[in-house]
Amino acid sequence: DGNYVDKKCPFTGNVRIRGRILTGVVRKLKMQRTIIVRRDYLHFVKKYGRFEKRHNNMAVHMSPCFMDVEAGDIVTMGECRPLSKTVRFNVISTRSRLDRR
Repeated sequence: DGNYVDKKCPFTGNVRIRGRILTGVVRKLKMQRTIIVRRDYLHFVKKYGRFEKRHNNMAVHMSPCFMDVEAGDIVTMGECRPLSKTVRFNVISTRSRLDRR
């Protein structure tokens, strides 16, 4: 549905996706057109020969065409130019948490 104006949208705006493509789980939806995405990963500790769990939260721009997203959904995001102080990624696609096949 293209009935919106968003200059930071990768589909209708003036932003190009280049660089890394990442996935994560939506944590917060409290900002306007920006969401917080949690990325979990494992870090190897050489001394013990084991992995430890780590995570980081990323601020990601979400265009109005994805406004059916809820907390817990899985999103794919692509790297773009800096859109604000903390936002460097843009939502490309979404998957409901119920579709985890």
